[in-house]
Amino acid sequence: MREPKPSPVAAWMPTLTDVAFLMPALFLFLRLDGLSFLLQDGDTGYHIRAGEWMLDHGRVLDHDIFSYTKPGEPWMAWEWLWDVTFAWLHRQWGMAAVTLVSLLVISVTTALLYRLTRRQSGNAVIAIGLTFLAAAASSIHWLARPHLFTLLFVVIFYSLLERVREGRERLLLWLPLLTVPWVNLHGGFFVGIVLVLAYAAGELVSAALEPEAGARREAARRGGRYLLTAAGCAVASLVNPFTWRLHAHILGYFTDSYHFENITEFLSLNFHHVVGRYVEGLILLGVAGAAWSVYRRRFSHALLVAGWMHLALLSARNIPIFAIVTAPVAAWALREWLERLDAARVAGWVTRTAHAFRDFSAGITAMDRLGRVPATSAAAGVLLMMLAGAASEGSKLRAEYDPKRYPTKALEALRLVEGAGPVFAHDEWGDYLIYRLHPQLKVFVDGRSDFYGGEFNRKYVDLMNGQHDWEKTLERYTVQTVLLPVKAPLASTLKESARWRVVYDDGVAIAFRRAARAAPRAGCLEDERVSAAVGSGVIGDRLIAKPNHRDRRITTTNIRREPND
Repeated sequence: MREPKPSPVAAWMPTLTDVAFLMPALFLFLRLDGLSFLLQDGDTGYHIRAGEWMLDHGRVLDHDIFSYTKPGEPWMAWEWLWDVTFAWLHRQWGMAAVTLVSLLVISVTTALLYRLTRRQSGNAVIAIGLTFLAAAASSIHWLARPHLFTLLFVVIFYSLLERVREGRERLLLWLPLLTVPWVNLHGGFFVGIVLVLAYAAGELVSAALEPEAGARREAARRGGRYLLTAAGCAVASLVNPFTWRLHAHILGYFTDSYHFENITEFLSLNFHHVVGRYVEGLILLGVAGAAWSVYRRRFSHALLVAGWMHLALLSARNIPIFAIVTAPVAAWALREWLERLDAARVAGWVTRTAHAFRDFSAGITAMDRLGRVPATSAAAGVLLMMLAGAASEGSKLRAEYDPKRYPTKALEALRLVEGAGPVFAHDEWGDYLIYRLHPQLKVFVDGRSDFYGGEFNRKYVDLMNGQHDWEKTLERYTVQTVLLPVKAPLASTLKESARWRVVYDDGVAIAFRRAARAAPRAGCLEDERVSAAVGSGVIGDRLIAKPNHRDRRITTTNIRREPND
């Protein structure tokens, strides 16, 4: 039976796909900090400046241009396509374009996830509910950075693989082709290969357990097709400026224990945060869905959910992918459980409630499946662009780094001081310094932890914690100015040292200069200019705690806030 065509008026009405598309924007502006939430991580800054260099020079950047600790050393700009694209956007329309296009990627990902979840469950109400749960959990990693494209490609790969599982095997040809842009946008391209291998493993498990010879051969054949596709994706991933060296670099990056000990997004989620409740819900649904998948012999689904659940519990950066792979499986399981309630021996009110829910959902699902023009999503997007372009300072529509988290005021003082010498700041502020002051100022360290390496990064962590050789490290690189958050352990250590003095303190950032340069020479206005730039900043010591030498997890890269309840 053909589905009825919508009337001309109904074709322009919003659908639940529109709701899913607009869901991230509603999260950002109603519950979070607006566009500035996407700039909680300073890495966006160095990505943009690297992209600008590539636009100017017409080639991929392959050496360091940002630091004075490793100047000119080989560096692999492994996300060059994102860098170039968003640097161009930044040049045309500023940081507003960077954040709005990042939000667009998140919104498209959420809308596609809803469509996939609805397809799996056949129930639009269940699908939108699980899409909300997945989006809320994924918001922990909503940052204007290249990894957003990995989340988008995961949904695309997942959707194609599900259609292949339903019999459309020719769609496998698209996966190696899609790997080419993915590998040049973000290093998470290997997740796509893992997804294909999970489907191959599921078919091979089915072949091993299938009692009937014909069905066993068919499952083995399907598994072989998936394996060939995974190999094709692996070969396609070599189409990047660094070829196989990129893969070796990523392998070295993930086998360096420093990242799993110190970088926040590599650590496990703190379940005291509000995001924890959404993750807990997904875990419960994931366990039930994986068990049901095993019972129903959908082994690929069970492998996907169990594998990514394990990885999400190990590292918070894996939570968005876990949410994406779990939502469709949970939706499918919930639909089957509702259908089986008819024959189940349960209380009558349970059966009646289930029937009422199914009837209600059936009407909404039928309407949602009708072809529509995405006018609501498009209109909302245009309105958001217009509002963001005219947003005033401090507005949630303003795309700017939060001055309560970054040394915005302090930089005005640093810019006025001539001959400030090498400046030390922690890695996240190093990214911000690159964005604000490159190429006039080089940094000690920034968010490119893969470039600096574990040995250098551990030395940096010791320095930030005020370990015994902190002074030698600063002297080795002739650091003259130190810029830190006021509560950083090293700030407490520097205050106790006679060799350093406070020249700026506004409650967010505190700046130190070497004492040897403290007394102004005749005719030198350096100190006067710093004092004038301070304005309302407080010059002097603050009551802060002693350094915690046991706390090595001070690197604040990447995930820093969870959505407010």
